[in-house]
Amino acid sequence: MAELKMKTFNELSLDELYKILKLRVSVFVVEQNCPYMELDDCDQKSVHVWHEENGEIQAYLRVMDRGIESEHVSIGRVISVKRRSGMGSRILAEGIKAAREYFNADHIYLEAQSYARTLYEKQGFRQISEEFLLDGIPHIKMLL
Repeated sequence: MAELKMKTFNELSLDELYKILKLRVSVFVVEQNCPYMELDDCDQKSVHVWHEENGEIQAYLRVMDRGIESEHVSIGRVISVKRRSGMGSRILAEGIKAAREYFNADHIYLEAQSYARTLYEKQGFRQISEEFLLDGIPHIKMLL
């Protein structure tokens, strides 16, 4: 059973930070063949939420307060190692809880890769923009 972890940047151990960054780079930079600035100076201001099993991160996202990425509290860097397993929905639900607990969110913003739109719609997000390219990958803006 995966263990839920939720920490601010300063609460992360070096090993946890390394595992988070390694997973994000392996998915968003290497797997998606998308060179971009993964280290964007937002991590220090984020709450990091992940499920870990046997010492390995299975799903991850970060939550940011208003004014960092959007006028709303926002969720980003959503990853599920095992796709189509329900883990993405579970981590997203935990991210929504974290947004409300840490930042008293009434609205939550995210920029979703277009292919994953239904994952977010199932949690109540709605599309608020036309599709656009971000680092060469189709995205849409969504709001809960």
